[in-house]
Amino acid sequence: MPIEILMPALSPTMTEGNLTRWLKKEGDEVRSGDIIAEIETDKATMEYEAVDEGRIGKIIVPEGAQGIKVNQPIAVLLEEGEDASSLAQFAAAPASVSKPAIEAEAPPVPREPKTEPPSGPAAPPGQAAPRPVANGGDGRVFASPLARRMAQQAGLDLAAIRGSGPNGRVVKADIDRTLATPGAAPTARPAPHPAAPPSAPVFAKEQVLALAGNPPFTEKPHSAMRRVIARRLSESKQTVPHFYMSVDCAIDDLLKMRKTLNEKSDTRISINDFVIRAAALALRQVPAANASWSDEAILLWERVDVSVAVALDDGLITPIVKAADQKGLAQIAKETKDLAERARTGKLKLEEFQGGTFSISNLGMYGIREFAAVINPPHGCILAVGAGEERPVARAGQLAVATVMTCTLSCDHRVVDGAVGAQFLGAFKKLVEDPLTMLL
Repeated sequence: MPIEILMPALSPTMTEGNLTRWLKKEGDEVRSGDIIAEIETDKATMEYEAVDEGRIGKIIVPEGAQGIKVNQPIAVLLEEGEDASSLAQFAAAPASVSKPAIEAEAPPVPREPKTEPPSGPAAPPGQAAPRPVANGGDGRVFASPLARRMAQQAGLDLAAIRGSGPNGRVVKADIDRTLATPGAAPTARPAPHPAAPPSAPVFAKEQVLALAGNPPFTEKPHSAMRRVIARRLSESKQTVPHFYMSVDCAIDDLLKMRKTLNEKSDTRISINDFVIRAAALALRQVPAANASWSDEAILLWERVDVSVAVALDDGLITPIVKAADQKGLAQIAKETKDLAERARTGKLKLEEFQGGTFSISNLGMYGIREFAAVINPPHGCILAVGAGEERPVARAGQLAVATVMTCTLSCDHRVVDGAVGAQFLGAFKKLVEDPLTMLL
């Protein structure tokens, strides 16, 4: 029987994607692990690896199609010995999935959104091997179409089977192995139905125009990324109890050290690289701030993975500097530059922006003195960094001038109490004001 190739879920929360390019054509042979297509999510273009083997019998969804639902058939694979007569039952892509029309004066079509916010963290950083991808935070199971059919017929729980396919996907061999092992076949269980968070008020365009008095305007359609940002941050503010605390850091010594290091090295180190390093070391000193909330327990992460906000033309993305506490300033500088460049071209891999344990948002380069950032779930904190500017300060009873940078910590009060947040900021301030300690 022909095997349907389904639109993959390239992240635990992906619900839609765009088919950017087919790398195989009808009639081509496919082996497990072959790259057969490029799929565009709201933040990156990713390669789709084949799970099953066979021959491409029919391409259902053409290149350039947008808004393809996860698990919707995009092509059909013929196994050995099957002929094309069995393909008649497979229809072309539905009308809802269409190739964008190209018009001379039309603006670029925005990418379709992932409509679900991340509902839980990725595998705990302390683990050397990844957890099965099938155990998605939202209950979604990642498996080949054939494995999914076999599990359904045998009454198996796919989420309880560890996959051996690409990225932990459950494949036919895993089902065969499970069925062949006495007493190892997990019974299927119903998928959980988590309670939906309260939704933010939504106004139709006509209502907005009426409230605004209908002045002249230019309509800019929502991009996929903007939709995701709006949804995730609305839910964060509605469901996460934020509180904020700020600290002023004198950075004159840091600026001197940065100048010296940049004069002696080919790698240019930014103030933000110092901030990342200081935050990572402070999290190691105050591990209670390197945590996330779950319904069952507070998760204390064993590794410090710092997500750094990068501004894009149509939104922002947070690539991750992993194990930042174990990396020097030069390594952090090289890594953040590379991540930022690939983020702006949509070339980040899923694991490079999905997850993290702590966030940093720096608007100092825009001259912003102080601001409070919205927490990026499931992180327990986010540090907002303002501009370094000369301010009058009192030292030993005398008035002086120092370069001061204000940093504001937003905390999830379910995870981080006021005392823990204060301890983190105290450790961070000490490191920033005595930058030599970051080199030890």
